[in-house]
Amino acid sequence: MLLGTWNLENLYRPGGPYGPEDEAAYEAKLAALAAVITELDPTLLGVQEVGDSEALKDLAGMLDDDWQLALSEHADSRGIRVGFLSRTAVTVLADTTAFPAELRPVQVDDSGVTVTRAGRGFLAVEVVEAGGGPLRVAVCHLKSKLLSYPNGRFQPRDEGERARYGAYALYRRAAETTALRALADELLDGDGQGRDVAVLGDLNDEVQAATTQILLGPPGSEIGTPGYGKADKGDATRLWDVAPLIPPGQRYSRVNSGRRELIDHVLLSHRLVHRVTAAGTGLPGEGPPGLPSVGPDPAERRGAPGSDHAPVWVRIGG
Repeated sequence: MLLGTWNLENLYRPGGPYGPEDEAAYEAKLAALAAVITELDPTLLGVQEVGDSEALKDLAGMLDDDWQLALSEHADSRGIRVGFLSRTAVTVLADTTAFPAELRPVQVDDSGVTVTRAGRGFLAVEVVEAGGGPLRVAVCHLKSKLLSYPNGRFQPRDEGERARYGAYALYRRAAETTALRALADELLDGDGQGRDVAVLGDLNDEVQAATTQILLGPPGSEIGTPGYGKADKGDATRLWDVAPLIPPGQRYSRVNSGRRELIDHVLLSHRLVHRVTAAGTGLPGEGPPGLPSVGPDPAERRGAPGSDHAPVWVRIGG
């Protein structure tokens, strides 16, 4: 089984303010995405930046076989949301934006406006593995590191504004990660040794970031450490980021202003992580992914074919 995540980068039908300007550009984008998914051949693929549910159906229609689709009902201000493409039947377990009740509202701009929910939904589904039991997977797209400012600006007026809006984005991402961890706790139900659970998606931060670390649960037993192969009580609730299993030269999923970064992640429960046979980014067997370098203004790539992210995937044995 191959399990993966991919940010499809502004998957809209043509004609709107965010998608391709014409049908030709739209068809080129779909063809590029479909070629990657066909070659990747996932059993279950979590996707981000689906701006139009019909566009995801169009993409699925370009793939071989019949694919099952699931989409979150919670989109952001641009209409983008997370979802799944699956080769087998999908049961939705949760579709939520709620922060934990104990978490106070989070400031998001200079005006003092606060939020009490994630900007995009967290979608959790269950599929049945071939010859196995249920697999429970949550997909997410956390608050971006690419900052936006009042009146649609992507550049700050001064460094003080940049710092403040960087902090606001971090507040939101940390709160969203906390909410996602709460959903992971529900999926694990204190039985990570017996349950196949995965959390995946665009975390918009790297492996050692504090926000990413929130998702892992109890410290210890990281991949590559002496504790990894030793069972302990924390295994019941831990998640393991598969990043250390990705070959070093491929350990990135995006290129930001010339800098390679791994911001798309797959995290697995104890039962799943010890069955991983391979992990990577891009396409298996093709080496480092070839990605464009992106800047602070996402509109610069409007209508570009393919995606500015690479898929991140794991292969899981029986």
